[in-house]
Amino acid sequence: MSNYPPHSSRSDILIVDDTPANLRLLAGILTEQGYKVRPASHGQMALYAAQVQPPDLILLDIMMPNMDGYEVCRQLKADERTRNIPIIFISALGETLDKVTAFSMGGVDYIAKPFQVEEVVARVNTHLTIRRLNQSLQEQVAELDAFAHTVAHDLKNPLSLVVGYADYMLQALNEIEPEQLWEYLQKVKKSGQKAASIVNEILLLATVPKKEVDIGSLDMASLIAQSLERLVLSLEETQGEIRLPDCWPVALGYGPWVEEVWINYISNGLKYGGQPPRLELGASIESGGMVRFWVQDNGPGLTAEAQQVLFTEFTRLNGFRVEGHGLGLSIVRRIVKKLGGQVGLESQVGQGSLFYFTLPRAEA
Repeated sequence: MSNYPPHSSRSDILIVDDTPANLRLLAGILTEQGYKVRPASHGQMALYAAQVQPPDLILLDIMMPNMDGYEVCRQLKADERTRNIPIIFISALGETLDKVTAFSMGGVDYIAKPFQVEEVVARVNTHLTIRRLNQSLQEQVAELDAFAHTVAHDLKNPLSLVVGYADYMLQALNEIEPEQLWEYLQKVKKSGQKAASIVNEILLLATVPKKEVDIGSLDMASLIAQSLERLVLSLEETQGEIRLPDCWPVALGYGPWVEEVWINYISNGLKYGGQPPRLELGASIESGGMVRFWVQDNGPGLTAEAQQVLFTEFTRLNGFRVEGHGLGLSIVRRIVKKLGGQVGLESQVGQGSLFYFTLPRAEA
């Protein structure tokens, strides 16, 4: 039994060495640590293996016939599919290791032969950790960029209305009748409230991955009533119709988050449903102790291609797809997953869409 805990049983390491004994030794060390290990006995085999299934890390011998480790590294770094894979060079103590060349070619470290188990494990663990941290950072930066653009888009409309009405009233203040002035001020107020609501959503939803909340029985009728109250402007503008059941099964969750789920589903139905939109809300008891809640719209429906990306993190749908679904639905997925449920969509072109989410059922 190894004294070193496995870093990750899912990590895939490609070992490249023309000496079978070295391959067996390294493979044994790393397999014992829980890694998936793939051996390659020459450079061409290594290039093919890395391109077909890019590994998480490569251990690459420098001195090999036909194609040495430097050339293998150069070709890996020139390929978009493999350029970001960390490479640790392998060199015998008696060989001349050109460290400047090794690092300039893109290597991140080196290991000397004969192998020391502690050193091999430590260096592999270190660079796999660095790789995961880099990947996580890149994902977070990309998500933050998409999030910022989406938030700016969502805030633009209500803030433009506030500025537009305020500008008009300032220019024509003496000509506006009191009743009309009151109407304009009400619209400014509602647009401001909408912008504030978006900001509050952002602040709330930013905490979803890390915030621990009190889970309890939900008064679904009350949550939906609050959601519809927040969407009163959209309902008026679209002349939307909402059909509700007489009663709701009791599920477990966190009220403020579940309200946001309904807000997203209903607002999407009002925007992208029929003209005028007709939405039906409902629920059903599922097997496995879950409750399925849903919103059925009378819109044009979505293609299979659009459905595949709807709940992707912060993906915005363009062209054949629907602008604006991406952020809201990715947030819905994040919330429902945190509450122990799932999200989904049933849709056919020309027959509308049914967006649903599940939550654990409360014990009777």
